[in-house]
Parts: sequence; structure tokens; C-alpha cells
Amino acid sequence: MAALLLPCSFAVRISGGCRLLSTRGDAESYRQLSQRGECILSGIMSVNGKKVLHMDRNSYYGGESASITPLEDLYKRFNLPGTPPESMGRGRDWNVDLIPKFLMANGQLVKMLLYTEVTRYLDFKVIEGSFVYKGGKIYKVPSTEAEALASSLMGLFEKRRFRKFLVYVANFDENDPRTFEGVDPKKTTMRDVYKKFDLGQDVIDFTGHALALYRTDDYLDQPCQETINRIKLYSESLARYGKSPYLYPLYGLGELPQGFARLSAIYGGTYMLNKPIEEIVIENGKVVGVKSEGEVARCKQLICDPSYVSDRVTKVGQVIRVICILSHPIKNTNDANSCQIIIPQNQVNRKSDIYVCMISSAHNVAAQGKYIAIASTTVETADPEKEIKPALDLLEPIEQKFVSISDLFAPTDLGTESQIFISRTYDATTHFETTCDDIKDIYKRMMGSEFDFEEMKRKKNDIYGEEEQQ
Repeated sequence: MAALLLPCSFAVRISGGCRLLSTRGDAESYRQLSQRGECILSGIMSVNGKKVLHMDRNSYYGGESASITPLEDLYKRFNLPGTPPESMGRGRDWNVDLIPKFLMANGQLVKMLLYTEVTRYLDFKVIEGSFVYKGGKIYKVPSTEAEALASSLMGLFEKRRFRKFLVYVANFDENDPRTFEGVDPKKTTMRDVYKKFDLGQDVIDFTGHALALYRTDDYLDQPCQETINRIKLYSESLARYGKSPYLYPLYGLGELPQGFARLSAIYGGTYMLNKPIEEIVIENGKVVGVKSEGEVARCKQLICDPSYVSDRVTKVGQVIRVICILSHPIKNTNDANSCQIIIPQNQVNRKSDIYVCMISSAHNVAAQGKYIAIASTTVETADPEKEIKPALDLLEPIEQKFVSISDLFAPTDLGTESQIFISRTYDATTHFETTCDDIKDIYKRMMGSEFDFEEMKRKKNDIYGEEEQQ
């Protein structure tokens, strides 16, 4: 196809698979085949002055992390017989995320959205509650002094100790040793910090997993600075809007890659949907192009998801996701029309947490009066559906289930020689922080420097001007 034969100073990004960057002379060009994370990178690379051509083998943005509409297409994707019942409403009223994630209000992705001005294309709504599972019940996650004292999660004395811990975290400043109170943030483990405040196991569970958002307990024996900063991020995100620290875009996460596609277009990027990818062309151990429909678009760097380069990734596990359609809010959430529930590993004798996120017609992703709840976890046994049962029990009655089990891949080739930069498969978490870490890691490997939010802001101002940013 002639449209694919572009100057070597052009950058190409391909959804549903991989991203490529080619360099000739002073001009740099990226080729990308991508999912949601790659869409974000194409926008960022465009702002950085790279010419981007984004090619997507699908007819929609986002690849395996797309939002599916109408509802009939979701039934087809999961090979369910028949069509949705009339009680589900109009199929076009549904936008169902295959891999749902919330945004931390003060987190990395929101900063990327703000600094790149992608917020001009999106509308967000605050998630109404954040909950944690304990002893078969769910409780609101306490993250402020007032909530700690009012919480039914803890006894009176435990509340006081937890309140002191939260005050310590709020006052902690890694640049001011006077706030350390005898703790060395680069040496003292988080386990020892919990001991310092005499916190019990249940409090440690929800602090590490529902506030710091760790998936396992490995963090307990690591230096405490990272955990303290994670808890501060949760509290600061909560303080921005009050109900919870999480945001979610109206009409679903499919709006995110479209927003970054528009950003890329403003900076000269070009997108092609429905472009089959036949081959990644390698010469002398380095990527030189991508072949589509018999023609090769040349490049010097490529960013891609694992599905395009199975010989350069390794399987690191599996994740089970169950999309559930409900006709009611989740019990014990104060009838919230959206929420997150984290089931800490220790509460269900597992090695990794179970996550539930729920959105509804309030976010324009479901028919009126309907709710979409998605449960997910890392697979640990030969019976994944039994593993996720504690989450599904919280959702009953369930009108319809869509079950998927996906392999998790990580790159074995970091791109140093091949100039192929491979993203990691989306994990089971219901927030974007781990995805943003991967985006920043790929950026550093490609560009040779850390991702700088302030630099991104300056580059954006070069285009839009200072006045429009205020």
C-alpha cells in the first residue's frame, strides 16, 4: 500500500502490537504497533519532535486493551451463543473495557494527560469509593486521620496507632531528615516501620495493598521510602476530590488512546487502522522496517507489545479477568455507582491480591441501571476460576459473565542492540501506575534519558503557548 512507503524521517506506531522508531540523519522516526500504553507513547514521542506513523492491525484503537461496543460484539468476542437479552438495553449504550484500570488523581498518567493537554479531549468522573476486604466483608479504606478514627476496620487502640502512622507519613519529607524520626528511608525496611508504630497484621494488609497498592508482600523487606511515597500519593490523590483517589474517563478507557492519537496528529503524526503486519524486518541483528501488504516501511527503532515478537519475550505468569454485568450496585458500598475493592492476599491465603473495579451507566459505559464489575488476579493454581471466587461472591447475583485467562509476558530483549523495545503485558492491578512505570522505562531505553514531566510541559508550551496552558 503506497501510504506505507514513507520518508525515513517518519515515525510509525502500530496498535495491537509494536512500536517502531527509525533515525536518519537528524530526523527521528518511530514505527509503533500498539495497545493503550503504546498509544500514550506515540503522543509523547510526537510532542518530543518525532514524526510518528501509528499502524493498527485492528479497526479500533487499543488492541487487547480496547473498549468494546456494541454489547453484541462483546458476546461475539467471548463466543457466547445468541445475542444479549432485551433487559440489557441497547447494545450501543455499552463500552466495556477488556482490561479496566483507574487513574490515580495525582498519579503519573494524570500528569502525562495534563502536561500533554490530552485532557482537552476527555471528561473524567471520580470513582465513588475505595474498599478493602477483611474476614469475608468489605470496608471503606481509611486514608485520613478522621477516617482512621471512624473506621470499623480497627479497634480503638489500633485506630490511634494507625492515626499516628498516617500523621508520620503525611509529614515525611525525604529531603528533610528532621521528619525521619529515627528511620533511615533508604535502609529501614517497611516491616520495621510497621513495628515502630505497633501496627497489627490486618492494618499492615490494607496499608500495603489498598493504600500503597502492592500486589504481594515482597515490599515488607525493602527500604521504606518507596512505600511511604506510595501512601502519600494515595492520600494526595484522595485529597484532590474527596470520595476516592481514582478517576475514570466517561465512555471508557478507549477514549485514552484516541486522545493521544489526536495529540500525535497535532504534532504531525499519522494513524492507520486495519493495517496487517506481516513481518518485522531485521538486518544484522537490528530492526530496519515493518512489512505490511507486501511493502516495507523503513525504521531504526521499534516499540511493540509481546504478540509481535514471541521470540524476544518470556512468559512470567497468567492473569484471569471476569467481566460481570450486574443490575445492582455491590453490597456494602453505600450503593456506589463506581468503586474499587482490593482483597489482600493474606485474607484469602494467596500470594497475590484479587482486584474488583466497578463502573456503571453513570460513566456512559452501560445501559441505564446496569453495572459492569471486573474481577482480576494473578493465576496461582490450575483452577483460576476457583481462585477468583471470593471476588465473584461479592458481586452476586451476576446477570452475565465473560471469563478470560491471558498469559503475562516480559521482554528478554531490552532493545540495546536490536532497537526493538517491547512493552510488558498488562497485569491484574486496577490502576495505571505499573503501566506508567513501563512507559517511562521504554522511554528511557529509547531516548537515553529519564522521562521528564517538566520538559514535556515546556515542549507543549512551544506549540500552544503559555497563555493557553493557564
